[in-house]
Amino acid sequence: QLQLVESGGGSVQEGTSLRLSCVASGRSFSSYDMGWFRQAPGEDRKFVAIVERDDVTTYYSDSVKGRFTISRDNAKNTVTLQMNALTPEDTAVYFCAAGESVNVVTWTSEYAYWGQGTQVTVSS
Repeated sequence: QLQLVESGGGSVQEGTSLRLSCVASGRSFSSYDMGWFRQAPGEDRKFVAIVERDDVTTYYSDSVKGRFTISRDNAKNTVTLQMNALTPEDTAVYFCAAGESVNVVTWTSEYAYWGQGTQVTVSS
């Protein structure tokens, strides 16, 4: 079992930055691929980024590539999403997710554990 708790959301102006954190409790955090998804009102949950358990391999959605950076600290059981140059289109609830061996990074079904989410609102 893995419990995930996100933090760091908030309301910000366009062009600014936010840093989201996800702290995991449970066993073997380092053995999980860790991802971030987001869900805007009326839309499906969408993939944002993933850092694999090797702590090296990362993937990003095209909409955030070059603006967002995902990282993990296995010693602290934490995965972080640094979000820069935010736009109103980034407004959503952001979810942390963990999967033991994620093959298709964009599929929510690949991730067994989810946090409750943290709201990010970007105004123009």
